[in-house]
Amino acid sequence: MGDVILYISIPVALGILLIGGIYLIINYQHPDDKNEAWIPKLVVLIGFILAGVTVLMLPLDVANNKGCAGFDSALCGGLNMALMWDIVFWAVPVWVFFMIPFSTFYYEADDGMLMAGTSYSPNPVKKSRLAEAACYQFFVILIVGVIFGVTYALASYSAIPVREFAIPAAGLGKITLMNSNVNTITPQYDAGALLPFQTGQLSNMQQPPSAWIAFMGPEDTITLQVSLSNFYGGLMAWLGWFLLAVFGGIGLAALPLDLILAFVHRPRHMDAVEFAEAQLSLRERVNELVDVGELLKVEREENASSGTQTTALSAFSLNKETRKAAKEERQAILGFKQAVFLMEKDVSDFRAVSDNYENYNPLIPYISIVLGFFAVIISFLWILQIIVYVFPNPPWIPFLNTYFLWFDSWFGLFGILSVALFTVYLLFCAVKGCFKFGLRFMFFKLHPMEVGKTYMSSFMFNIGLVLLCALPVVQFCQDAFSEYCASATIRQIFGVQIKYLTFFGWFWNNNFFVYCFTILFGLTVLYLACRPRDQAANGQGLRDRLRSRRSSTS
Repeated sequence: MGDVILYISIPVALGILLIGGIYLIINYQHPDDKNEAWIPKLVVLIGFILAGVTVLMLPLDVANNKGCAGFDSALCGGLNMALMWDIVFWAVPVWVFFMIPFSTFYYEADDGMLMAGTSYSPNPVKKSRLAEAACYQFFVILIVGVIFGVTYALASYSAIPVREFAIPAAGLGKITLMNSNVNTITPQYDAGALLPFQTGQLSNMQQPPSAWIAFMGPEDTITLQVSLSNFYGGLMAWLGWFLLAVFGGIGLAALPLDLILAFVHRPRHMDAVEFAEAQLSLRERVNELVDVGELLKVEREENASSGTQTTALSAFSLNKETRKAAKEERQAILGFKQAVFLMEKDVSDFRAVSDNYENYNPLIPYISIVLGFFAVIISFLWILQIIVYVFPNPPWIPFLNTYFLWFDSWFGLFGILSVALFTVYLLFCAVKGCFKFGLRFMFFKLHPMEVGKTYMSSFMFNIGLVLLCALPVVQFCQDAFSEYCASATIRQIFGVQIKYLTFFGWFWNNNFFVYCFTILFGLTVLYLACRPRDQAANGQGLRDRLRSRRSSTS
């Protein structure tokens, strides 16, 4: 019966992801992309499904191997999870480093500043969109290929600590524990000999049973070379951890707050005086931003034309000045886009209580406050799980592991759905953290997901971010919920082979990324307590700075 449920759940989950991806694209796409950019749309759709499959495979893996107790469990529940994880480990880097970059280059190839971002790096060479995208993609593949090849050659060996214990109860054989997981057992071993210890407990023992201490052998190390697919899965997790640690920690605090603030600052009825003041304020902001946009346009055109006249002899002397000017222009553009985004949001709220009030759904703020309430609980539980289970060695209490196991003993589907909820929530936090960080500090271009206003470049940026964070989320969850995931195939991959890799293992054995994640969460809580609302860059200040720059260069 369990196998049947597993076989049914896979197409159901894929169907839900497919429908969700299609709805996301149709509902959020910009009108300019409505009947265009079919290749990027397909890449985004498959990337969305791949990201969902990656994080949902963790609860599927647990359900498939339930009761196998960490033995040879690749086919325990009827599904070859080892093969499925291998496919994911190859598909994620292919999508992140090939399909998404190529689609982005192709989508933006008609822009004269595809790789630039400022008017100081124009692209005067005209090529076909396909040739230009292929040219840029060649260099991406070359760089990624060299990095992947060198790292596998130098850091693909895993030194796994092992210790052998005799079984005193029956004396039928010996058992070898690798990283607190049962790995090999002599053929004459009988699981029934361990009557005081359930096999599920055995597979994830932090410490050996006290009765075994007298039979404990010396600790040894087994060095093995990790397979190509598993190593690349670990490498992608290591790379993605830098994003998850920063943006996930920020988003874990920002996501609940933004949902609650959406209710607190919901559109409200205004009297005549308030309406006139709000209308006047928006009109002034619009006029300021129109002036800023015109100044930026003129400056870009002037700088682009002057940049093409730079001679080879003066290029070196102007290089520092050019870089400085390009940086200032980039900051001005990012500030302008941030101000435009927040102004459009305020205009949308203003229209919701004026000319567009009939189309506004008043339930949206109340849905936001409910979601915000649950987000607060999930964020709090995540931090508590890290404090009481991930950081201490040995853990103080299993906490959420006990909750998941209890749900499984009562009704298994609830435990699986709970793990899926906690994993997917981290992905939402990563996307929210990236946008919140860019909106507040303006270090990179904003890629917000807005209904009916999202270009495919923003779709691909966000899907790439989610895919990069998917594998570290899986690794984090199998570690944070190790008792619940004890018999899962991914636990043997990430919890044993990948955990002790040369160089990379130091980051995971010392919880480096988890500490960064938690510290950034705490700093974000303090920062948002002082500045809870997003504030736009001052339009008048941007306009004055641009005018002063033009006057100083003229």
